[in-house]
Amino acid sequence: MSRMSGMTASATWDPASILDGDEVAVDVTVPGAALGDFALASLGVDVADLQLDANVTAANTVTAVLSNSTGGAVNLGSSTLRIKVIPADVI
Repeated sequence: MSRMSGMTASATWDPASILDGDEVAVDVTVPGAALGDFALASLGVDVADLQLDANVTAANTVTAVLSNSTGGAVNLGSSTLRIKVIPADVI
């Protein structure tokens, strides 16, 4: 896949229980990702009102973060995390 069409990666992620006000992060290797690129993330389960964010944090690395501001602990269980990186110069 060329950099112009974007890069993708996936990983199994079990973020365990996330307390209200906390967040949990995981790094995913995405070959070709560069600082300044746009990153999107999705999970294979309902995120139960958590916020899922993704950013390119180093060359070839995307950090996905789940943040909890629901008022209580949330445990999503294990699922597939999918990452899509769109090069900044494509947009």
